[in-house]
Parts: sequence; structure tokens; C-alpha cells
Amino acid sequence: MNYQTRFHQLLDYIDFHLDEELTVDKLSGIACLSKYHFHRQFSSLFGLSAFSYIRLARMKRASYQLVFKKEMRIVDIAVANGYESSEAFSRAFSQSIGQNPSQFRDQPQWTLWHEKYHQFKNLRIQRASSVSHHVDVVNFSEIKVAALAHLGALESLGNTINLFINWRINNNLSPKISRTFNIVYDDPAVTEADKYRCDICASIKSDVIKNDDGIFTKIIPAGRCALIRHIGSDDTISETITYLYSDWLVQSEEELRDYPIFFERINFFPDVPETEIITDIYLPLK
Repeated sequence: MNYQTRFHQLLDYIDFHLDEELTVDKLSGIACLSKYHFHRQFSSLFGLSAFSYIRLARMKRASYQLVFKKEMRIVDIAVANGYESSEAFSRAFSQSIGQNPSQFRDQPQWTLWHEKYHQFKNLRIQRASSVSHHVDVVNFSEIKVAALAHLGALESLGNTINLFINWRINNNLSPKISRTFNIVYDDPAVTEADKYRCDICASIKSDVIKNDDGIFTKIIPAGRCALIRHIGSDDTISETITYLYSDWLVQSEEELRDYPIFFERINFFPDVPETEIITDIYLPLK
């Protein structure tokens, strides 16, 4: 096994074992490297230390728990992410994110947050290229959804998601009884940030009642689709989508239908660890 592969597998191990005590002895043993050189090797390859990576992974989880798990107390989030007190967590969070936990919970500055996690995200993308994929062609059945349009930078999508979650709660549309979809109109890699568009959707039986939240009724049409299951963080979902368009589509000789790519969110972070997130990606075909 080559040197870089061992370190990428180590990153996978860290992501799967964030709740455990991750010591130098344990990590260097997993990578089959000397503990005396481990930190320098990790830093020279990835540009940050192993403990910095661990801290960022836990801080990302804490950020999502603050915003999307309002029922969790800040002290419980602190303990769940390895801090002995809410004060120690608050200091670390403020230094890392630029807002204290209460401020971030009430009004998260997602653009600044994404800037902090840019290097962390890139590390995950680097190792996503080795993941194998399986694609099925399926007949998707028409479904009626309640939708909330997002227009603006992908980095600010968290605010739109929060609005939609609150609407779902107020209308008793828990993900346990209502399927969750995203309709993605634009590629964020080539779209101006303020023009990026997507819809956040939940399946419904009856049309949406007129409201002040911007929620409207929409139909995701029936039709043939290529279906690929993405398991893991959204940090690497673009690599799975690229595989669909570049490798699979060319080899399959299928033709695309005039409807955007869409996702079904099977489960959610931070309800499950990032390594266990399941997203089904549908590419509409003729």
C-alpha cells in the first residue's frame, strides 16, 4: 500500500471514529508509521496536523448540531465533541469560527464558516477520487412536493434549510413521514454565487396552503433516471455527480431529459455521522 493511500485511509478512520480518543499511538499504528515522525509526515502531506483535522471535523459536527439540533443544549454539544465544559467549547468555537456558540446558533455566518473549512473540505475531495460507484437505471414515479427556492451562494444554503426545517416542524411534516428532495438547477462550480439556484422539498399529499414562508407546491415528474447512491459527506458529492456525467453517461450512451438533476436525502447530518449520510442522486434520462 503506497504512502498516500495509507494516509487517506487514516482520514477515513478518523471520520468513522470521531467519538473515540484519537492518540498519536493509535493513529500512527493505523497508518503503520513511526509515532516519532507521524505528525511531520501528516502535516507535510496535508498542510495541517492530524489533531487540527480532528478538531475541525468535530467542530463541523458541533456547528451543525448548534443550528439544526436546537433541542440539544450547548453544554451537551460541548461534551459530545470532546470538551470538558461549555466554557472551553465556547473559547475554542469562537477562535475557530469567529462567533461564539450562542451567536452561531441564532444567526450563523455560513460564508465565513465555509472559508474556515475550505482546506478541510479539499482534503476530503482529494481522497474521493478512489471511490467506486454503482449506477442503476430506474423508473421514478411522479411525486408532489412542498418546495422552498434558494437563490444565492451555496455557502448560504444553511439559512434556507433552517427556514424549511421550521416550516416542516410547524406543519407536522417530519422526514419520518415525508420524503426529502433537493432539485439542483445550477452547477456551483460554474455559476455566479448570487445566481445559484436549488429547491428544498418535502413530499406532500395535498397542495401547500398559501403562506408567508415562500413555500409552494411543485411536481417532480415521473420518468427514467440514472440512480447513484452517495454515501458520506456533501463535501464530496460533486465528485459523485461528476462521475455520472463524465464516465457513466459516456459509457452508457443514454441521453439526458430536459429536467434538472435531483437528490433524495435518505438521512441527515448531524442526526447520523457524516460517514453514514445517504443521498440518492437522480439524473433524468429520455
